[in-house]
Amino acid sequence: MKINMKRRMKRKLCRIAAWTMLVVVILVLAGFVAFAGLQISGKNSLGRLSGNGSPVLNLAGVAGRIENPELPGLDEAAETEDDWQEGDVRYQGIHYRYNADILTFLFLGIDKLEEVKPVENGMDGGQSDAIFLLVLNPHNKEISMINIPRDTMADIDGYDENGYFVATIKAQLALQHGYGDGAELSCERTKRAVARLFYELPIHGYCAVNMGAVPMLNDAVGGVEVVAPEDVIYTDIKEGDRVLLKGEEAYNYLHNRDTTVPWSAAGRLERQKQYLTAYASAAMEAMKHDITLPVTLYNTLSKYMVTDISLDEVSYLAVQAMEYHFDEDSMYTLEGENVKGDQYEEFHADETALYELILRVFYEEVE
Repeated sequence: MKINMKRRMKRKLCRIAAWTMLVVVILVLAGFVAFAGLQISGKNSLGRLSGNGSPVLNLAGVAGRIENPELPGLDEAAETEDDWQEGDVRYQGIHYRYNADILTFLFLGIDKLEEVKPVENGMDGGQSDAIFLLVLNPHNKEISMINIPRDTMADIDGYDENGYFVATIKAQLALQHGYGDGAELSCERTKRAVARLFYELPIHGYCAVNMGAVPMLNDAVGGVEVVAPEDVIYTDIKEGDRVLLKGEEAYNYLHNRDTTVPWSAAGRLERQKQYLTAYASAAMEAMKHDITLPVTLYNTLSKYMVTDISLDEVSYLAVQAMEYHFDEDSMYTLEGENVKGDQYEEFHADETALYELILRVFYEEVE
């Protein structure tokens, strides 16, 4: 009798185990089906973004930007050529055309620790301490990153505390995010200012993350290993130390700088560039073990993030990025000069170098 009861119990446990395994399999498959659905939706959505507009790099576009509006080597439009298209430019004897299939995204690191909360004062949206463009080129399967110093002098739109437009002024680019609600409005205005700086470059989306989310981002990929290029103030990290950054340590590495030292923002920018390269590598490795990691990160960061890039678009981009090439040679920083302004530090971009950078990253030679 006891033997029969044991057999029945064993069969029952086996059935429970089988059903449990089936449920798990179904849930996993459902997850992958949902993820695949996000991929298709994201691809279709992004496809509608590309192909709209191009920078204005002709003589009319550069007029007023530099003392000599005729850049060395910039020729008049050659509409008489059979293969000339609107928006093409000829520079130093080479015919260039904008790559309309490129996707460009603006990323901002906002100097706030708390979750995103829209502000009522139209001048208290928070400054963007980190500003960079992420560029995906499907033609050569390359990812490029352009770091823009926070103190870059640019045309930004000023508003009063009630949100009324005052004037377009020349000021540090980091200030533009502050003229807004600290959410979508601040991001849209910063996106506009960056596009203007890059000769009306099409920017297909933005993502602003409060710096308080850095520990979560960092630890989600198991930490990020770096070799410190300089001493990091308020930490034990010294120049040359190899460190696996975890938690708050990652925030300090990306945020801290000695404001009493001239041009300390430039040293911090170098740390940020180095960290982003290492983070990209760690994230790619983590995605090999969990393809849905971008979705998890997106949901985790939602309270600290403002973005017009949808979840399905993020899902599609992350998977595509695994097939792209990215390393230190794919990272660019605006060239220019640091000067002391009347009150604050200023970075003046070299317009010729900026023009050539736009051609290098966003254009292709026409044979």
